[in-house]
Amino acid sequence: MKPWSTLWAGALLVLGLCTTSHAQLLIGQTVGVTGSAAATVKESMGGAALYINHVNAKGGVGGQKVEILTLDDQFDPKLTLANARTLITDKNVLALFMTRGTPHTQGIIRLLDESGVPLIGPSTGAMVLHRPVQKYIFNVRAPYQREVKKAIGHLATLGVQRIGVVHVDDTFGADALAGALAGFQENQQKALFVEKFDRAKPDFSAMAPQVAQQNPQAVIFIGTGSAVVDGIKALRAAGVTGQIVTLSNNASGGFVKALGEHSRGVVVTQVFPSERSVTYPLVREAATLAREAKIDLTPAMLEGFTNAKVLVEALRRAGPNPTRARLHDALESFRKFDLGGLSLSYTADDHSGLDFSDLSIIGPDGHFRR
Repeated sequence: MKPWSTLWAGALLVLGLCTTSHAQLLIGQTVGVTGSAAATVKESMGGAALYINHVNAKGGVGGQKVEILTLDDQFDPKLTLANARTLITDKNVLALFMTRGTPHTQGIIRLLDESGVPLIGPSTGAMVLHRPVQKYIFNVRAPYQREVKKAIGHLATLGVQRIGVVHVDDTFGADALAGALAGFQENQQKALFVEKFDRAKPDFSAMAPQVAQQNPQAVIFIGTGSAVVDGIKALRAAGVTGQIVTLSNNASGGFVKALGEHSRGVVVTQVFPSERSVTYPLVREAATLAREAKIDLTPAMLEGFTNAKVLVEALRRAGPNPTRARLHDALESFRKFDLGGLSLSYTADDHSGLDFSDLSIIGPDGHFRR
């Protein structure tokens, strides 16, 4: 397990995250630097780097630099738990930051409770992280169930009724499927079909022809990164012509690039404003820093940027000598904190964060359009 600065030396030069060995505010992250979620991980951490670099360049927080120490879990829940133990016990981090994956994050809840370490901005919208409230998990993004219900409601208003669901067979897939089924019920519909695939070894060779035979008008595809890319390509090759919809965990430029010619017209739900909606001060700030770094802002980068703003504000509120307990209490002090056109609050009984959800479609130029 190596720190991000070692694993991603090339990416760091592009993203501009120059961590320092003298940083006093050490934050840990375990995430799939490699594996099926790697493209989106790279972009979300690039967004976080934009803000953290900006803060560090101005002296950090209370004169102390912020450092993110990232260990690669290869998008494997077992490695997530092992890495989290290393970061909490051996590295003595103040907090964990922006994990990715529902089973991955679920698997460390007990460790967080035992150690009193807050986790800020997990990149998963699983309802289990919202209700009942998890004492040490502070969500920023809206739940997946809200995203998928919004998507089905939108399709229903367009008169689309033959809607099927393909989902990964894990807790993330089960959570989003629950939202889909609720969305069907709210719109007086039933799923045309529900198909699942293995998370570790996705294989769509048998499923894709079966889906094509049912001639769906739309398919809700619930999964992560390369598995969804492979699945969409398999569906198209089998003759599925209906609308494809996937969730915000795939809202990255890397996902679009991997889809190639099949990206056009794919609907991706979103949990943050458009990266081009400069009417939001949050987006305007992120876009300005991205231009200075000579990189293109993407939805995944905007999520990382927003999570970093929450992290830095919590460190400021925790005072000059922050501890894990002070950082936890600082987070629960957020009351309508203005992130830049988006308001975030936490209480002891609610760690849900934002309530924003929207839909986008990938245009012929490879950009997300609202």
